[in-house]
Amino acid sequence: MTEQRMPLMSHLVELRSRLIKSVVAVAVGSVIGIIFYRRILDVLAQPYAGATEEQLAFFQPTEPFSLALRVGLFGGTILASPVIIYQIWRFVAPALTRRERKYIYPLSGVMALLFVAGVALGYYTLPLALRVLFSFGEGILEETVGVNFYFSFAMRFLLAFGAAFQFPVFLFAAGAMGIVSSDALRRQRRWAVVFVVVAAALMTPGGDPLTLMMLATPMYLLYEMSILSIRYILRR
Repeated sequence: MTEQRMPLMSHLVELRSRLIKSVVAVAVGSVIGIIFYRRILDVLAQPYAGATEEQLAFFQPTEPFSLALRVGLFGGTILASPVIIYQIWRFVAPALTRRERKYIYPLSGVMALLFVAGVALGYYTLPLALRVLFSFGEGILEETVGVNFYFSFAMRFLLAFGAAFQFPVFLFAAGAMGIVSSDALRRQRRWAVVFVVVAAALMTPGGDPLTLMMLATPMYLLYEMSILSIRYILRR
């Protein structure tokens, strides 16, 4: 039985509704982030303190204020990520079959968990990446890192890890829609390694080999887990 297709205007109205809900979730999360920004700031500054045992510096009077807004937005995005993921899936749902739609709720939860896991791994990796990067100037240069630059670097770093951990969900979704199979993914392991390494190199701001491998290794393990999930869960 063919389901009734939504007209273009209905799609646009639905998209606007999902975007508004996502923006509201980010705004509410950002308010919470600004309220607790000192705690978030302290947590984000710990990797730098662990790598250098020095304090960050600011060079303009407006930097602490602008930093509070950016940290609040960062915290708000993290808090709102489950809502954003759910809204994306709800927008995609009408284009899916009934069999495919039953995966929306579990996949939304898995995406949120993987995002948090990626951010946590990035936070653990960040001090190691900083030590490697600072080692190139050791004995020659003295590090005086501006607080705005550091937090931009740290937030991009953590978000890169969180985003990288999402790709197995899309592989599973493609498997659920019949686009890929576990056998096809197994045959493409060599190309998967190349893709993972290139993607990790592009997504890590530092660009050092240690950080690249610490992101590429779990990404490839997630690729293998995707193969098993597609083979056993979808077959079942």
